[in-house]
Amino acid sequence: MRKRNQLVGQRSRQILSIENVLSRDTGGRASVNEIKRWQEKEVDQLALTESSRLAVKSNLAVMHCLNEQIERLEAEILKKAKLRPDYQGLLTVSGVGKVLALTIALETGEVSRFATVGDFSSYCRCVGSEHLSNGKKKGSGNAKNGNKYLAWALVEAANFAVRYEPVVKRFYQRKCARTMPVVAIKAVAHKLARACYHVMRDRVPFDVQRAFA
Repeated sequence: MRKRNQLVGQRSRQILSIENVLSRDTGGRASVNEIKRWQEKEVDQLALTESSRLAVKSNLAVMHCLNEQIERLEAEILKKAKLRPDYQGLLTVSGVGKVLALTIALETGEVSRFATVGDFSSYCRCVGSEHLSNGKKKGSGNAKNGNKYLAWALVEAANFAVRYEPVVKRFYQRKCARTMPVVAIKAVAHKLARACYHVMRDRVPFDVQRAFA
């Protein structure tokens, strides 16, 4: 899964490079989804200099190659993940789709290695460092402890959940009334981390009302 995410990052850099050329040469822009569908014929229709057109075509060639490898990796990973009950359970969690469920399941490993839900949340970087080691502060903000991939996955899930799940959105809005949006999203991620722990450990579906009561 980490290799897949690495390739996605490389693909994003190709798309960003194309966006920069478009902005510089034409003053226009295209959506990420549009660029992903482009072939050379679409590039030929753009008002670009010859050098810029060649650069964009090179970016596209690399992007399409990366797409192929990303899809290949995802297909193989999904074959194995579908056999795992923890993966299937994670798909019931608000904001968690196939990629995020895969990331959470694979990065967690055996959930039984976490004695408590608090231990798991700390590993996901979803609690402050003051909650670690019997209440004794270790560093600042838990920034270097735990698993950065789980932290990323849960923040991504939080953003999706806020957009598409009304119960989560109301929780987020209440938090935003008292603090900054970035802190409110972290609070949502913390709730989702706790929910994911119970879903994986107890083999139960996600209950949004219980998680965000």
